[in-house]
Amino acid sequence: MQSPEEWQIPPEFQPDPDALAYDLREALSSIVSLRARVPEDAFTAETLGIERAGQGVVIRTDGLVATIGYLIAEAEEVWLATNKGRMVEAHVLAYDYDSGFGLVQALGPLGLPVMSLGDSRRLSPGDWAVMGSSGGLSQSLSAQVVACQEFAGYWEYLIDDAIFTVPAHPNWGGAALIGPRGDLVGIGSLQLQHQAQGGAIVPLNMSVPIDLLKPILDDLLTLGRVGTPPKPWLGFYASETEEDRVSIIGLAGNAPAQRAGLRAGDNVQAVAGHAVSSLPEFYRAIWALGAAGVDVPLTLEREGDTFDVTVRSADRSRYMKTPRLQ
Repeated sequence: MQSPEEWQIPPEFQPDPDALAYDLREALSSIVSLRARVPEDAFTAETLGIERAGQGVVIRTDGLVATIGYLIAEAEEVWLATNKGRMVEAHVLAYDYDSGFGLVQALGPLGLPVMSLGDSRRLSPGDWAVMGSSGGLSQSLSAQVVACQEFAGYWEYLIDDAIFTVPAHPNWGGAALIGPRGDLVGIGSLQLQHQAQGGAIVPLNMSVPIDLLKPILDDLLTLGRVGTPPKPWLGFYASETEEDRVSIIGLAGNAPAQRAGLRAGDNVQAVAGHAVSSLPEFYRAIWALGAAGVDVPLTLEREGDTFDVTVRSADRSRYMKTPRLQ
């Protein structure tokens, strides 16, 4: 984890505290650095690594911290650091695969203010926000919302109204997207490349809207998961081609798709007889069949041959290591 002295956002891109209607410095002090360690035999170790670093936001006075879930998936050790450098151990409470949010509980007092949960529905393209960092003002970014729209990830992930902002923050994972009222409207998830008008490639951030956390927060705190049946998971990585086709680009080890004989390079033509041409269509067609464990009939094209295969889906969480009790 980098120390705050190692880098900074160029001053012209930092937010101006005097131009905001809230106390920016107090809001930024609610953000903590987060470091997690994952066992080498964890299911996600190969794709996400065993040493993960990012950020989180204190959202409750008892030290509850919201972050992006991939930072803490299968973590056996989590440490939080305040912007004054104080280290506090934390415990993983939950990772919601559908929204992407993760929750950790500080095991000692953080002594930090709470950032209240805002209303991400208030954001519109053209609005300005702050992509806040645990490094304080010098590592925070004044960012403009360029889109609030559907996002489909290659790892069987789909959300509505993802928040896209520019310029891109270099330390986005778990960063706080702070709205015009000084409250938390999103958690940083990804940096993506967008082709702007004229062909220029522009990096931007995708943040998960905080409104997705509100209806599931109580379940995550009491059950460690959402209290509805898990969605069917096949264990593949997929992308859309320029020909409006869905292509399998990789397989998770020993997951249902691999066991059913799917291969990288297979093109998906249909799910249960319904043609699909985009990732959202593909995912929704699978999830419409029922809960985890349901059979998923696929029509595939491989090297010019078209054939059908049925994949018995699974609950993704059963492949993951559960949090270590403290």
